[in-house]
Amino acid sequence: MTEHLPTALEFYAPYSLALDGSHGSNRATSPSTLLQADNDLDAIKAWLAQYIDSPNTFSSYRKESERLLLWANLEANKPISSLTHEDILRYQHFLQDPQPASRWVLKNGSKVARSHPDWRPFAGPLSASSIRQSMTVINSLFTWLVSAGYLVANPLAVLRGRRYTPAKRMQRYLDMDLWEQVKRCIEELPRDNERELEHYYRYRWLFSLLYLCGLRVSELSQNRMGALFSRRDRDGHLRWWMDITGKGQKTRTVPVTSELMEELSNYRRFKGLSPYPTANEELPLILPIGTIKNKPLTRAAIHKIVKQIFIDTAKRLRALGPEYESEALHVEQASTHWLRHTAGTHMLEQNMDLLHVRDTLGHESINTTNRYLHTADDARHDATEDKHKIKW
Repeated sequence: MTEHLPTALEFYAPYSLALDGSHGSNRATSPSTLLQADNDLDAIKAWLAQYIDSPNTFSSYRKESERLLLWANLEANKPISSLTHEDILRYQHFLQDPQPASRWVLKNGSKVARSHPDWRPFAGPLSASSIRQSMTVINSLFTWLVSAGYLVANPLAVLRGRRYTPAKRMQRYLDMDLWEQVKRCIEELPRDNERELEHYYRYRWLFSLLYLCGLRVSELSQNRMGALFSRRDRDGHLRWWMDITGKGQKTRTVPVTSELMEELSNYRRFKGLSPYPTANEELPLILPIGTIKNKPLTRAAIHKIVKQIFIDTAKRLRALGPEYESEALHVEQASTHWLRHTAGTHMLEQNMDLLHVRDTLGHESINTTNRYLHTADDARHDATEDKHKIKW
């Protein structure tokens, strides 16, 4: 997988290849280095190799390190191993608006293969949260290169308030009213022929699965129907569960409710399958339209399917009048991952135990789950509204 990095760099040759960092001004001279790498590209590849078993993390880290490497070579005219504190400040500013656009930004935001002549590292300017994420990844890279003895110091270490963390409270979710609008949009899809019916059943199953299980899109794409299994509880009731291999190749067991099993049964029956999956069944969780194949939909395909519903929901809201414009804009921004945040938020709003929500979503830390806990904020707002008045 790491061979993709030099492929992208070759597009920018000869600029980048002449600045390999073998003599970078921040290179450690001690013989105690833990790396065989003698240039920046090989050092970055060694760092990335740690994440090769986590495709999403690998892809994100490769993208951010590649962007920095290209910028250092092309704009700063120096290798990564010579970047200074001032260079990092310039790079942060560059991320707000990558210029010149002809060199850095995809035409019309359209995605092309990395080997294509029109490939560029950016689709456009980065948001504040995306810049924080980028700097978090870059800080991780430099910290590791210092610990491995490749660099002397981390140029990010002296940045003001070096904590590139997003806001504590989760904002990228749909409240109950907007979630009802999304469901209504799906319920009112046309069902006049077999193909429209299949789209309808797939949408219901897809959104039910994402919402009731709080899955990441990668988990939806890489897991199979055979991951579902049933067992009886101590009272003899049959309960369904699903083993999910998720972030960092860690496996968790997610409760599958009777509601979700009903949606799955309806979906499978329409496809001519048995109502319930069999052990070790290799069919993907989401099937392509018109066929039954073992090949799962890609993450991009799932994103596209979900996004269309959000776009249609926004159109429906705008049709209700100009007073719904803010709601339409909010749901229009939503993505597949918003459904995971929506699930976590709604679980906690229904007073589910925080630990249960943590384990269902697969969070390593309870602090991550706490981001979805808005009820304390709401109570504080109510108390302030009631007790704290100016009384002009």
